[in-house]
Amino acid sequence: MTARPKVFRSDGKQTQGKGFSREELKKAGLSLTEAVKYHIPVDPRRKTCHDENVEALRPIVKEKKAAVKAKKPKGKSKSQGRTKDD
Repeated sequence: MTARPKVFRSDGKQTQGKGFSREELKKAGLSLTEAVKYHIPVDPRRKTCHDENVEALRPIVKEKKAAVKAKKPKGKSKSQGRTKDD
């Protein structure tokens, strides 16, 4: 699921943006590197932060982070697989 941010033009109309601003990512609890890793569009030229975009981004962030946590394999530590024969 990929969301597109909404931006306001100078005449007050709302349009689809190219990506989320850094401030919107920060308010949603996401860093720039995480956004790139999760394939969330980022527009480095945008300076504005709209609450609508932050609210649209929060469930996506929660979903992506949960999916990454679920995918992490649980590896054995070095001491678990060995037995003492001596």
